[in-house]
Amino acid sequence: MRKQHIFVNFKRFDVPSGLGGVNRLCAPQEYGGTIVRATLEELGKYDGGRVSFTHFYPEAQIPGAVAALGGSSVLKIGCQGVYKDDVAVGGNFGAFTSLRPAACMKALGCSASIIGHCEERNSMRDLLSLAGVSDFTAVDKTLNREVRSALDRGMEVLFCVGERDYEVPRWDDVITGQLEIGLDGVDLGKVVVAYEPIWSIGPGKTPADAPYIKKVASLIKKVLGCDIPVVYGGGLKEQNAEMLASIDEIDGGLIALTRFSGEIGFYPEEYLNIIRLYMGRKEEMR
Repeated sequence: MRKQHIFVNFKRFDVPSGLGGVNRLCAPQEYGGTIVRATLEELGKYDGGRVSFTHFYPEAQIPGAVAALGGSSVLKIGCQGVYKDDVAVGGNFGAFTSLRPAACMKALGCSASIIGHCEERNSMRDLLSLAGVSDFTAVDKTLNREVRSALDRGMEVLFCVGERDYEVPRWDDVITGQLEIGLDGVDLGKVVVAYEPIWSIGPGKTPADAPYIKKVASLIKKVLGCDIPVVYGGGLKEQNAEMLASIDEIDGGLIALTRFSGEIGFYPEEYLNIIRLYMGRKEEMR
């Protein structure tokens, strides 16, 4: 079994339910630390040579999450993106209002960044559309600069790719283009690729099945010319954990919500159960 990679994207899960968010666990100021403390002991039971765990937090939660680690190397704390330009000695000292220079994220304790998530891509595409631009290759060119910025600071990168519903007939061309431009000239040694089948994510949509995910993961490894780790970015959850683990070409997953009905949100014990289901099935396949 190749090393597995389990990620969590907390998006804006720290917003209280009373304000329209999904946080029912604790005060927003305590969210990052609360999650780390609730999961760290259980995560420590897994062999670090076989599986790694990374949490991507909103900026405000990073200091609390890092502090809660207490020096443990079991869990990596990451950010939800970095800016395409960075602070430089003798250059820009950090005048990046509203943006996330990699130097700042690294200084806060982040060792990883998620880049190219479909929501980030959508934001960039919307801006180009407002300018009347229909050629979106600029999106992946910008993401390439973000990847380089993160890697230059010694951070690991989870790079997301995926096709929309109208792109399914040419899924291979779409994903190949995202990979070839977004990871052009990049040292892949600290990169994991997440496949997001955007067309299948969300209420009422048909989830991508194992054969489809398998063929996409195989394409990613072929295009990049190496056995790069590929994880499922369309939502690793209790309902699909064992199915995804059965796909040999898949090396982990990206978790977001753990509960999709009732009091929806992220719950630490449900997160840990997803890991048990996924890793249990992977171990069976050895």
